[in-house]
Amino acid sequence: MTTLAGHENRPLVDGEPLLGLPGFWPNHLWAPCCQEAGAGPEWFGADGADVDALYETLTDPARWPVFRVPCADGRRVTVVYANLVDDPGVEYLLTAPGDSAPQPLRALTWRELDRAAHGPLPAAGTDGIADPAARLLLLFPLLDDHAVPDEAAAKVEAALVAVGAPEDTTPATARHLLGHAAGEVWHDPEWTSPLSGARD
Repeated sequence: MTTLAGHENRPLVDGEPLLGLPGFWPNHLWAPCCQEAGAGPEWFGADGADVDALYETLTDPARWPVFRVPCADGRRVTVVYANLVDDPGVEYLLTAPGDSAPQPLRALTWRELDRAAHGPLPAAGTDGIADPAARLLLLFPLLDDHAVPDEAAAKVEAALVAVGAPEDTTPATARHLLGHAAGEVWHDPEWTSPLSGARD
């Protein structure tokens, strides 16, 4: 695992192999938005044992999983499970070529999220996550948009199916995810998105 500015003494590990495990997406998305709606891990194609096992991995203070989403313009969003013993949380950091330190990325509009997931990908061989479904869902907790377009639901549904969610529950899961994003920001609302000026 390469080092990350500001995290040189942290136990960073490559988290990308975890994306294919059935307990990952319930841990990343279910508890923050769908649990209150009566959803269960099975909405994401997992069960309680899957979720519990991966929770232990994702929150281990001795190993901080890191996920990298490279952008076509050379920037990168790095997602860090910052497993501080007294103050755990998930960090979303934006780095650009030549930057000495990453910037916190606190929220995205639907247009920015969709562009990060489905826009032009970096050159072949670039390290990080290339799969659009994983990119969309990994960055989804940043979505803060009260007027998402009609096509957003279909894209979220397709992403959920692509990562293993059953087709019969994906419409409800997508609806709850988008509804939560429209009604309650998951992260600090005091933000100005550095991706707002990104090129299409």
